[in-house]
Amino acid sequence: MSWRSTRVAGQSDTAPRQVAVIDLGSNSWRLVVFTYGDDGWWKRTDELYEDVRIGAGMAVSGALTDEAISRGLETLAIFEHFCRANALSGDDVHVFATSAIRDATNRVAFLDRVRETTGYEVEVLSELQEAHYGYVAAINSSTLTDGVVLDIGGGSMQLTDVHDRLERSALSAAVGAVRMTERFLADGDPARPARRKDMQRLRAHVEEQLAEAEWVRGRSGRLVATGGAVRNLAAADQRAAFGSVGGIDIGVQGYVFAAGALDTLVDTLAALPVAERRTIPGIKPGRGDIILAAALTLQTVLEVGEFESIEVTEMGLRDGIFLARTILNEEHPLLPDVRAAAVRNLAIQYESDLTHTEHVAHLSLQMHESLVQAGLFEPKQGEAELLWAAAMLHDVGMTISYDDHHKHSRYLIASAELPGFEPRERALIAQMARYHRKGAPKLGEWAKLGLPGDEEMLDRCAMLLRLAEHLERGRDQSITGVRLSTNGDGRALHLVAQGDLTLTRWSVDRYGDDEAFERVFQRPLVIG
Repeated sequence: MSWRSTRVAGQSDTAPRQVAVIDLGSNSWRLVVFTYGDDGWWKRTDELYEDVRIGAGMAVSGALTDEAISRGLETLAIFEHFCRANALSGDDVHVFATSAIRDATNRVAFLDRVRETTGYEVEVLSELQEAHYGYVAAINSSTLTDGVVLDIGGGSMQLTDVHDRLERSALSAAVGAVRMTERFLADGDPARPARRKDMQRLRAHVEEQLAEAEWVRGRSGRLVATGGAVRNLAAADQRAAFGSVGGIDIGVQGYVFAAGALDTLVDTLAALPVAERRTIPGIKPGRGDIILAAALTLQTVLEVGEFESIEVTEMGLRDGIFLARTILNEEHPLLPDVRAAAVRNLAIQYESDLTHTEHVAHLSLQMHESLVQAGLFEPKQGEAELLWAAAMLHDVGMTISYDDHHKHSRYLIASAELPGFEPRERALIAQMARYHRKGAPKLGEWAKLGLPGDEEMLDRCAMLLRLAEHLERGRDQSITGVRLSTNGDGRALHLVAQGDLTLTRWSVDRYGDDEAFERVFQRPLVIG
């Protein structure tokens, strides 16, 4: 068992288990190891990646080329060796293939060679299965209720219509980035910008493919997208919009970029020779030659579907397969609450004292609600949920060290993907946890991500979290309820609680947080 898998082992009666999901995509191949426990937690604990380009050259013959097959077998030999070294075999290894292998005229011969050399039985997903698992990944890593899920790879793109979190209709089109590059953009001079007529032909072809599903045109609403090209384009837009400030990379999980931003990226990419597209911050060098085709395809989807933006998820096909076949079930592969599951999953991984953190969250929300009811401030949309998440995760940094654990918590929260939360929200949660002990809260390096009023929200939520920690200082849940209210002339906020406040008074006085409280709420704090 890998050292990465042992952290939460002590919290369950059974040892964590591992599975490997091998995704044989048209462009890249990945081996991802997932570790999970009986109590519902899971995490990705290892990954191998290779740009195999198994679909390269298929536009000419329809068959996998000898060169591509050679690259594929060599990569699978590495994957098989890795699995043996990690004692992953049999039912622990799941190998799936998608568009390029599915459509290849020599598919059977290739799969036979894979079986002979590695022993792997490759499951070739149908178009609808590929769309389904992309949907499972997106619906369990976003708050999407009604809208469309898009999954674009090297060989194909899938669109799934979603109503009440359930998949209704799906379209699979052979318009992946590798295919579109070879068919429409490969004849141009790689040392020169892309030709306008080639890009127009590509767009027209994608629009023709989209016409196969009438529901796509004018669909509008939310569009949640997955795939390496989507993540690269989102990273490029994020870097262009907010720059690189160093420190902790907040990532693109939940990032939303507008149709206009994609148009700008398309213009930028098209104006550059292929080699220079790789130099754009956020675009991985291995995708430089195919990223324009992916961007043009996405641009066409936005235009035809009248979507205003793209929301990105880091999860993909392999995550959907893992969730549907391991954590959830194929009949109803839906997490009841994506945000709550993400927060609890992270808390369990880092050995949080859940009884303590849940009580801190309970007290924090009680105080927050009492202040809102008293009319002391108008909460921002989703504020209470962000406070709850910060309270649940404020102690995760103790897995590193008690000293400065508030700072460690900030790093761990910001570095986690926290599905269901956008980058701005993750930054706010991380900063609330960062200031749950001391200091004047501020967004700092993530200030550019903030919206008007976010600094004030951070200030009051961090203060309430800090006060809730004082109330639960004994970690015994002896304070069963609390409220803050204005009494008499309204000049002070009175904290009234059920339980012994001796330790709370000492803790507040010891750390001088009565002064911090007055700074935030412009009223002194009276305890008891």
